[in-house]
Amino acid sequence: MSEIRLSVLVPFYKDDPTPLIADMARAIPLCELGVELVLYDDGTADETLTEKIENAIAKCGFPARLVTEKANRGRAEARNALVRAAKADKVLFLDADMRFPDDEFLSRWTSAIVDHDPDIAFGGFEAPDDASAPQYKLHQAFSRSAECAPAVVRAEDPARHLYTSNLLVRKSVLAAQPFDAGFAGWGWEDMEWAARAAHHFTILHIQNPAIHAGLETEEGLLDRYQNSGANYARFVSLHPDIAARMPLYRWAKLLRRTPGQRACRPVLSRIVRAPAPVDVRVAALKLWRASWYGDALP
Repeated sequence: MSEIRLSVLVPFYKDDPTPLIADMARAIPLCELGVELVLYDDGTADETLTEKIENAIAKCGFPARLVTEKANRGRAEARNALVRAAKADKVLFLDADMRFPDDEFLSRWTSAIVDHDPDIAFGGFEAPDDASAPQYKLHQAFSRSAECAPAVVRAEDPARHLYTSNLLVRKSVLAAQPFDAGFAGWGWEDMEWAARAAHHFTILHIQNPAIHAGLETEEGLLDRYQNSGANYARFVSLHPDIAARMPLYRWAKLLRRTPGQRACRPVLSRIVRAPAPVDVRVAALKLWRASWYGDALP
């Protein structure tokens, strides 16, 4: 067995990562470096799912293991725990609901390690093309408008256009700049980490997007943004310079000063759920997010 040079790290909570294991089984034989997979169950407490994952690991044919946490500890601490468990100097964070666009996805990452030896590198996202169910169309369009930028665009503002999925990092970088466990629940711990790390390390953006297959329903998106305001406020307080460059901050500040804006939230939520043109629904969702985030700002 070749030396492990890349650890693929996958935190999850109630998601099923077995399709991702199958993707890796097809991709690893094409890699020029040794690769392992470490899965971290952040308190799902589902014996059936655990058994399914363990069976997939036993049959996968490459180094893989599952770390199970009894209670949910949050995304930042899950990633810190995965880094401690990784054997390789380079780690690649993926989400359990991600899919590879082709079998050469991992080999492009191992080639980047050989060719560039980056401290930090981000490959980008793609939204799936087959989101045929109506309840996922909004997230598909929202993701494409906000998250699926090509490398040449991301490189113009490296820290702003970085997420902790499809992210390659040297372990020593994460030892010096761990994820902030003060972020609870969903959101903003990735951008906070990127903003902090960018002060000390160079971020390389490459064109190697992963497909973010786990789309949310309209209800899931509304709930996500309603309940992540505290995390957003923490990010703004820690990195006001980066926050100020984002349209979201300007809208949040404007709505915070607008009399009666909270009364508009039921209207916005109805538009998000309505059979309206998807660009109109995306705009309503962005205003919904800015409204709740504005309330959370100091």
